[in-house]
Amino acid sequence: MRTGLLLVVLWAGAASAQVDPDPWLAPDKALHFSFSAGLAGLGYGGAALMTDDRGVRLAVGAGVALTAGIAKELADLTGLGHPSWKDLAWDFAGTGVGLLVSWLLDRFVFTPLLGERQPLHAP
Repeated sequence: MRTGLLLVVLWAGAASAQVDPDPWLAPDKALHFSFSAGLAGLGYGGAALMTDDRGVRLAVGAGVALTAGIAKELADLTGLGHPSWKDLAWDFAGTGVGLLVSWLLDRFVFTPLLGERQPLHAP
């Protein structure tokens, strides 16, 4: 009985000592998060030059950031890198934070400073 218990303890210790080749917290995850946040903000800001509709701005920002993140992982699948669902999860998190920061700046900083723009044509 003691031998069996000792083997289970040793096996569990050896299994937990293995290093995860793709940890959730790693330098590349920070890059995925920050690039996605930046791209989402750039997409939102670029759309702000063309439309006053915040929904469209959010959609463009999300589209830009997520397209880049998904394209990167698809390229990794072809052998150009190491595909990772964790990388994609950080891309989504960064996109969400980038959009939130962009919307908050738009709503509470730029709109009060610049005021709402008037439509180009009157009905």
